Parts: sequence; C-alpha cells; structure tokens
Amino acid sequence: MKFSKADLYFSITTGLITGFIAWRIFIFLELPEFVGLSYAWLIVFMPILWILGVSLGYFLGRWLVFFSQFGKFSAVGFTNAAVYFGILNVLISWSDINRGAWYSVFVALAFIIGTTHSYFWNKFWVFQATDNGVSRREFGKFLIVSIIAGFINVGTASGVVNFMNPLLGLTLDQWANVGGVAGSAVALMASFVGFKLAVFRK
Repeated sequence: MKFSKADLYFSITTGLITGFIAWRIFIFLELPEFVGLSYAWLIVFMPILWILGVSLGYFLGRWLVFFSQFGKFSAVGFTNAAVYFGILNVLISWSDINRGAWYSVFVALAFIIGTTHSYFWNKFWVFQATDNGVSRREFGKFLIVSIIAGFINVGTASGVVNFMNPLLGLTLDQWANVGGVAGSAVALMASFVGFKLAVFRK
C-alpha cells in the first residue's frame, strides 16, 4: 500500500476540519497566542501534519502492516477529537457548566456526535470496507464498539474532572478539556482494536 490521491484529499479535508475547530477552541479557552501569532495558522498546519502522518504510517507499514491503517486512523481519530471538543466546548459555552453531572452528559453527547461522524471516515477511508455499502448489521456492530469506547471515554474524562483538582494552574474550562483528552486517548486505542477486529474486518 502507498499514499494515494484519495489519501491526499482526505488528509487535507480532515486536517482543515481539525485546524479550524482547534483554532476556535483555543480562542474560547483564551489561550495565549503562540509566539504572538493567531491560532488561525492551524488551518494550514494541520493538513500538512496529517499528510505527513499518513505518509509515515505507510512507511512504517512496510515492516508492520498495522501502521498502514493506523496512520489514517490516527488522522481520523484526531479529527473526530476536534469535532468532539468542538461540541463539548459549544455546550460548555452555551450553558456555563464545566463540571458535575451535566458535564458528563455533555461528554456523552459530544462523543456520540463525534463517533457518528467517524463511522464514514473509518469505513470508506481507513478500513476501505466498501464491499457491502452501509449495512445495518455493520453499523450496529460499530455502535456497540463505539458505546463501549464511549463508556471508557466518559468514565476516564469524568474521573479526571470530577475527582481531581486542576493542575498546573489550569482553569476549570481548561481542565475540562484535559479530562476530554484523557478520555479520548484511552478510547482511541479501544476503538481501533474493536473496529479492525469486529466491525470492518475483511
């Protein structure tokens, strides 16, 4: 397998989505600008990074086939994380709630939306499971794996936010995002294994 035109197109598209959402999230969190530059530069940087990451996956795939898919899965995973954090921060901004039971509900909603978005990227780009179209059985298995990963995500994020005080002088809004990062990282690995072995297995 090698880097294709489709990989270039999808890397640019997912990179643009990720860069734009990250830019808006950093503004909401009031993070200081990077060396005095607006975070709008992420809109250009992320597509380039995604292209390099997917290419690296193919390069490492020469020795371990696993990496050929994992490079693309990681790009999609980070894009879905951007969607997830975008939804999460919209809900936090809208409600002014950043911890407690409602925070857990927000995490769950953001994860569901991000997961639904990820189905099509994983099916048609990462695992290229296009032989049977979009079947109810496949989507059902996808949902089961996603729900399990969702519980892992919500449990990890809620544990970090609700049972740990913010570290390093972070605000509650910033700490809420740290919890989301922790939950997403653990769920990413669980999702890849489940999708590869149970959902999009050829």
